[in-house]
Amino acid sequence: MSGLRTVREVMSPEVTTLREDDSLSIADDVMKLGRIRHMPVVDAEGRAVGIVSQRDLFRGALTTFLGYGEHAQRGVLNAVKVADVMASPPRTIGPDEDLTEAARRLERYKIGCLVVVEGGDPDGKPVGILTEGDFVRLHMPARL
Repeated sequence: MSGLRTVREVMSPEVTTLREDDSLSIADDVMKLGRIRHMPVVDAEGRAVGIVSQRDLFRGALTTFLGYGEHAQRGVLNAVKVADVMASPPRTIGPDEDLTEAARRLERYKIGCLVVVEGGDPDGKPVGILTEGDFVRLHMPARL
């Protein structure tokens, strides 16, 4: 893998987070604007307590707004809280863990990302995110 060995070397260190009481409309807006597919959810102390993916967003709102117009859909997204659809607890990994272990966890849990937390503590604060896309970039030529 190009000589890279730790999660820290590959993860995205700029991680956008949500709060449990944020509405799905906030999650939807941030994901669309930032072209983000996964967002860790943090508690009042900043500890990772869940994760929301685009799939969770769709699943959480889809059954409610099928057949409704855009205004009604927005109303539903405003009414539903992130805590109602997030996956909890999030799958985590420490920044100094081996990339092979990270790949194993993604495969084992059949998930698209791991929340990178301080010191690898499952209740730690997010310091990054590691996604399947990060592994894809490892194998891309420098110029495309």
